[in-house]
This record gives sequence, structure tokens and C-alpha cells, in this order.
Amino acid sequence: MKLTSLLSTASLALGVAGASATAQAQIAIGHLEDLSGGTADVGTPYGQGVADTFAWVNKNGGVAGKQLNVDSNDYGYKVPQAIALYKKWSAPDNKVAAIMGWGTADTEALTAFLAQDKIPDMSGSYAAALSDPEGTSGKTKAAPYNFFYGPTYSDALRAELTWAAEDWKAKGKPGKPKFVHMGANHPYPNAPKAAGEALAKELGFEVLPPLVFALKPEDFSGQCLSLKNSGANYAYLGNTAASNISVMKACKTAGVDVQFLSNVWGMDENAAKTAGDAADGVIFPLRTAIAWNGDAPGMKTLMEISKMSDPSGKVYRPVHYIAAVCSALYLKEALDWAAKNGGATGENVAKGFYQKKDWVPSGMEGVCNPSTWTEKDHRGSMKVDLYRSKVSGPTDGDINDLMAKGTIKLEKVKSVELPRKPEWFGW
Repeated sequence: MKLTSLLSTASLALGVAGASATAQAQIAIGHLEDLSGGTADVGTPYGQGVADTFAWVNKNGGVAGKQLNVDSNDYGYKVPQAIALYKKWSAPDNKVAAIMGWGTADTEALTAFLAQDKIPDMSGSYAAALSDPEGTSGKTKAAPYNFFYGPTYSDALRAELTWAAEDWKAKGKPGKPKFVHMGANHPYPNAPKAAGEALAKELGFEVLPPLVFALKPEDFSGQCLSLKNSGANYAYLGNTAASNISVMKACKTAGVDVQFLSNVWGMDENAAKTAGDAADGVIFPLRTAIAWNGDAPGMKTLMEISKMSDPSGKVYRPVHYIAAVCSALYLKEALDWAAKNGGATGENVAKGFYQKKDWVPSGMEGVCNPSTWTEKDHRGSMKVDLYRSKVSGPTDGDINDLMAKGTIKLEKVKSVELPRKPEWFGW
């Protein structure tokens, strides 16, 4: 079954659930997803995870007996379209209780409106600028209604650089290691750039001029030649998997000897399958405690949610799908608390995120990493789990088989517990 039809199935499930509750009050949710734009490669499985989760919530009684009325929209990764949808969702006669958001550029563009209208946004952007609810860091504007699941892009890169410094030392290589930031000239890849380069210098790296490559896959032979000539030892890939794959393949062909460090959206099982041996050895952060078919009590709930669009239970779900399920369930439990404490208004839903410490959604034990949000700090986690993609043979064939045989593996390398340094807050 194609992903588009999976999404249609989930949407139908939501529609049927909503129709059965016509006499019942509903809770409105806005869902912004990229199924056709520059980040559709990872936006599609993430959007599917959100749709399946809310369909499953409705199937199991909704929130406080009310069904979720989820308005899902493919905005093509276009900021003006996201703003137009927000105007619809914030209108007084149809105001949503919360939004499941997506990209960095659009989320940052909406931040002030979210605060004004008191609508929480659980985004797919982990830009550090969204983590300071009160603006006390002095590095960004207050973002009291922005939430996300997982470490910030900046903290993930800090963890990768911490590992890279140790890796360089362990290899006993002389001189300073060279680090380069790579990605599109766009708010999302650029979000951790300054923070990463600053820490790289502190850790003893020589920081090279950044290399720009487009979000859309194309021929990146020129960038790989520049990378090779620069002598870089560690290169951060700031784009999503599709264009990162093009870089990895081109650099493999060019014989570039570099350790790639990917952002959280830049590597997954599907990317490893598509890139083949060019993806072997890439270091990247994982937001969840396990990947698909992992061993954890919460796998039972995860499988039930997945069956909302795949009754056969045979579709392999990449890491982004699982992260979406965790994100949507955090929002669901914030809605639960709000419904019991004055009603599911945006203001109450935001308060719902502050009610628990080291919080894992019910039924997702061992799948979602514990998170804690406070009124003063929206960095849900400072722990960064780093993984290495391993590709040991041809990657033709079904992803389930490739993962089962171990042809593609995601191997845990290190967990980095970062300190909450004041100078890192909001940056």
C-alpha cells in the first residue's frame, strides 16, 4: 500500500470517528504536514504517525469522551500557506485547542501569533529558538506556546561534536580535527550552525567555512569536491535525508574520506536503504528509546496505532513515524489534563505539559524517551542518544527483510547527557 493511500485511510478513520460523534462536542486540532515540499521525505512518515495516533485516540474514546476533530493539511513546506492555515485555526468561531506543527521557518513565523492567541504548537522543528518560553535567555524571543519532543537541533549537534572530539582522540590522530557545517541556506539547517561552530572551536576543532547544498536532491559533485579539498574530518549534514543521500552518494563516488554527522531528520532506515554503502557509518541522533521492531513494553501500543493505516501490520515504520507517535501522545495527555482542569483551551493545554516530570505517555514505556517541560524551560530533554547507521551489503529488496537480516542496522554509539548551561539556552 502506498503512503498516500495510508494517509487517506487514516484520514477516513478520523472522519468516521468524527461523524459518529455528531451530537457530541469535539476538540479541534490543527495538523500541519509536508507531503509534497522540500522535507516531504521525512514529513510523510511523520505526518502518517500523527494521523494514525489521533485516529487511534478517537477509536479509544477520544479525550474526556470527546472526539478529536483533526484538520490535516499538506502545506508543501511553504511559510505563506502555513500562515493562511493558522489564520483559519485561530479564528474565534473555529479556534483549535492545539496544533501539531512542522517546519522551522513556519514555526518561527507563527511563534508570536501562538503566544498572542494562546495556542500550543507541538512542532516537528527542534530549533533552540523555540525552547525559551519567557525569553530570559536574551538570545531569542519568548516562545511560551512552542513545544517539541526531543533535544534541540543545537544540543544534538553539541552531543555529536562531543563524540567527534572523543573519536578523534581515540584514533590518535595528530593536529586539530577539521569540522564543517553543510546544508541549505535556510532557517532549518542553519538553526544549530552558530552553536555548533562555537562548541567545535571550544573543543579544539578547526572550523571551516560552511558548504551550502540545496534541500532538493540534485548533483552535488561540486560540493563533494570542495569537501575533499577542504580536508574536513567531520561534516554536519543539516538537510533532510533526500538531499543528504545525494551528498553521501556523490562524496562516496568522489572518494571523500569524512565522518558525516547528520541532524535528526537527515538519516533513517529508508535513507540507509536508498543510499546503500554510502550511508555506512553516519552518526545521527535518535529521539526514541528504540526503533521499529525493538523490544519494549510500549511496542504493543505502537503496533496498535500503526494498524490504523496498516491493518496487516507489515509496513515498516521508520524512526520519524515513532517520534511522531510520541509527540502526538504527549499532546493527547496534555489535552487530557486540560479537559479535567477547566476545559481543553489552548491555555490549559499548555499548562498540561507542565504537570509531569520525566514523563512517558501511558502505554509507550520503553519507546518514548522521558521528557520534562517547565514554565521556564521548554527543552524537553538534554539526553542525546547517538546512533551509527551500518550497511553491510546490497540494499535492494524489502526494508523489513533488510533490517531483519541485519543488512541495515542502527547501532547505538553513545548517550550524551548535556548540562543545562545558561549560555546554551535558546541557542
